[in-house]
Amino acid sequence: MSIFYGVSEEKVREYARLIVRTGVNVQPGQEITVSCPVEHYEFGRMVIEEAYKAGAGEVIMRWNDQEESRLFFQNVSEEVLSTIPDWKAESYNYYARRGAGNISIGGGDPEGLKGIDPGKMQLRGAASDKAYAEYNKLLMASEIPWTVAAVPQKKWARKMFPEMTEEEAMGRLWQMILKSVRLDEGDGVRRWEEHDRFLKGKCALLDKYAFEKLHYQNGLGTDFVVGLVKGHIWEGGSETSGSGIVFEANMPTEEIFTMPDRRVAEGTLVSALPLSYRGNLIKNFRLVFREGQVVDYSAEEGLETLRSLLESDEGSRRLGEVALVPYHSPISQMKTLFYNTLFDENASCHFALGECYPTTIKGGAAMTEEELLEAGGNSSMNHVDFMVGTSDLTVTGIRENGEEVVLFRNGDWAI
Repeated sequence: MSIFYGVSEEKVREYARLIVRTGVNVQPGQEITVSCPVEHYEFGRMVIEEAYKAGAGEVIMRWNDQEESRLFFQNVSEEVLSTIPDWKAESYNYYARRGAGNISIGGGDPEGLKGIDPGKMQLRGAASDKAYAEYNKLLMASEIPWTVAAVPQKKWARKMFPEMTEEEAMGRLWQMILKSVRLDEGDGVRRWEEHDRFLKGKCALLDKYAFEKLHYQNGLGTDFVVGLVKGHIWEGGSETSGSGIVFEANMPTEEIFTMPDRRVAEGTLVSALPLSYRGNLIKNFRLVFREGQVVDYSAEEGLETLRSLLESDEGSRRLGEVALVPYHSPISQMKTLFYNTLFDENASCHFALGECYPTTIKGGAAMTEEELLEAGGNSSMNHVDFMVGTSDLTVTGIRENGEEVVLFRNGDWAI
């Protein structure tokens, strides 16, 4: 069995090249930071090599290991959890400040931190939010080019395909990831360009309507109205950094998204897919909103994890993103639950609890945090996507004059 489980090394290298050239879009002389699981060092090295071939000035690799993270949370004190050394924080803030491109390669065990005290992860999350504030601000505002992609992991693959052998499951997951990023057939770069034009067309159409609110309804029990901030902008596909670099933040991506008004959310949202949050699964959960805030919630599994998320800070009970994805998107048509938000969010309409994207309101990238809050944006240590899209979902746009326009019918675009 090959190291890529039956997938050709040439095809995997094409994926690494796509991440480097279409994803983060490396520029001559630019510094690039890469985060990659240690078990995929072969792929990580490919990304490094392709980045240098594209002209990178220096590639800084940050290897990570989920098992090491588990040992960390199991053994260190609360003092250690709540303290991040200056040198570690500066290693992120420094390169972001210099405009370095950021590549994040994920794909861990969806339940890799199951059983870890949520309070411990909350402590670490609060410390990280403070220590990496400059890095996070530049990333969320797309001031620096960044991209998120994934590679298979054995426990992840077995979770998805429990009936297969480990080798079969890994091979199948590799094939599905490559298909999701349009590398299964033909010219991947050209197909990404065509897809980008499609998403940009949908964004332009919705921008013209300038909806005040969106109303969601489906048979699961979702009946929910969310406000959109004045001057909101729909985004999807490629973005442009502060220095003018065009990049793809998510690989894959099927969504268009904008900024909800954190003060305007009424009704009930019911999850359509499980949510993997900090290595724990939350299944069949329900969120009830009043005046923009979650006031009640339940879950069949992972209730404590959900509670930990919602109690992280005040902003974690409010929305920071609303995203539209047709039910019959290419990833949804794979008819497979990935247990990974990067993929599952691109198979379903979704929302995000927590931090908003400043770029999704006119002039947002130049706003202070106070100005963004005044406009209706949300601030939080978290940004957690959860899926609500179903085959019977209806989404109706409501304009300021009361006119209603059906955007989604039976889970798919109606305009």
